[in-house]
Amino acid sequence: MTEARQDMPFRKPDDEGARPTDVTETLVARGTAGAVAVAWDADQAVTALYASNYRPLVRLAAMLVRDVATAEEVVQEAFIAMHAGWRRLRDPDKALSYLRQAVVNRSRSVLRHRAVVEKYAPKGLPDAPSAELGAIIELERTAVVQALAKLPTRQREALVLRYYADLSEAEIARTMGISRGAVKSHTARGMAALRNVLEQLS
Repeated sequence: MTEARQDMPFRKPDDEGARPTDVTETLVARGTAGAVAVAWDADQAVTALYASNYRPLVRLAAMLVRDVATAEEVVQEAFIAMHAGWRRLRDPDKALSYLRQAVVNRSRSVLRHRAVVEKYAPKGLPDAPSAELGAIIELERTAVVQALAKLPTRQREALVLRYYADLSEAEIARTMGISRGAVKSHTARGMAALRNVLEQLS
């Protein structure tokens, strides 16, 4: 077992402002000799992806699950799963697309589990928010985020991926596992519902 896997979950990257780097570009830049073999090395590939994409993926997950701590767990689990199945990826250049899809799918699972727990859990005093959640709590005070939280899951995902993650319709379709036509439908319905919710909140 390599050291990279033993250290999981991964340490948060320190350089938040670093330019997102294509994993293949990073790996080939380290040495052209044996670049093909290096490109399929899980430890080096996942480390490069983690350094450049961890924070954006956590922000994406936080918009879906509305909880920074849970979003971090979702993203770390997605990286761990990709590390374990790296050699099954036919195209390493699509690793980021795989990660986004994994984050969306795991976020859905979190929301389903949360709904079941909240349905059957006894009502009690809410826990005091930790300092770690300060950023997301502040974000949730905005009308748009409040409105997004009221939308159906697929509509919220489509809007977040389109207008927050700035993905194309094709990328959103791959990430959500639906057709481009369905993406257009969810986006259009989501925008209409979002306007209605914002009007009610105003």
